[in-house]
Amino acid sequence: MPDDMTLPGNLVPTSPAAQPAQARDAVTVVLLRDGSDGLEAFLLRRVKGMAFAGGMTVFPGGGVDQRDADTSVAWAGPSPEWWGSVFGVDPATARAFVCAAVRETFEESGVLLAGPDATSVVADTSAFSAARRQLVDREISLAQFLAANDLVLRADLLRPWANWVTPYEEPRRYDTRFFVAALPTGQRADGETTEASDASWQTPGEAIQDAQEGRRMLMPPTWRTLDEVGALGSLEKVMAEERSVEKIIPKLIRDGDVIRVVFQ
Repeated sequence: MPDDMTLPGNLVPTSPAAQPAQARDAVTVVLLRDGSDGLEAFLLRRVKGMAFAGGMTVFPGGGVDQRDADTSVAWAGPSPEWWGSVFGVDPATARAFVCAAVRETFEESGVLLAGPDATSVVADTSAFSAARRQLVDREISLAQFLAANDLVLRADLLRPWANWVTPYEEPRRYDTRFFVAALPTGQRADGETTEASDASWQTPGEAIQDAQEGRRMLMPPTWRTLDEVGALGSLEKVMAEERSVEKIIPKLIRDGDVIRVVFQ
């Protein structure tokens, strides 16, 4: 990825607010699998006209719900204290990040990182389609869903990757923790979400080429992440990668009809 990139000028107001908007906590999960042509990532094209990143190609993810911090969730894998040390937050906040990552992945892709016990994963999530809709509509919480179905959240199936913060110039800002996860055996990612116009698996190289040739629009964090996982080349190497997670806040500079994104 180049040291800087450009975006359409209409994505950012010509006169930014005097005070930057508060960045809301969010999560993104880079769902991966080894395909016939190599490592593939699951990508969603957001519906045009959405208030944030409309028309952009993204990974599953979204905002953290206050109910994601519920301590009643049955948990397997690295502790909230460990996740807190990685992301530089307290254990309660880290728990919310991990729970939000599992919830958002299920809501937006149908992939569920949970199982009947600490060593197994649900092989077919179709039985939970009604609950999935209830989660999307905020009728139930992740904790309620897992408890009702005797499921254990598998925090060990997630790995920390990065922490991107929306530039100060943007009117809507998110402090987003990036995770990577492997598609569980037997499950399929469907992309059946009202927030996406289409969904597909692509190699990182194909997705970046589509962006370079105008068939996709990638936000800088998505582009950079595709570049990073693509360089590793396999699911095994990505999941074994040890990452030091620090906040990355790109700077936006208006240059005529385009916005230059500068990585400092």
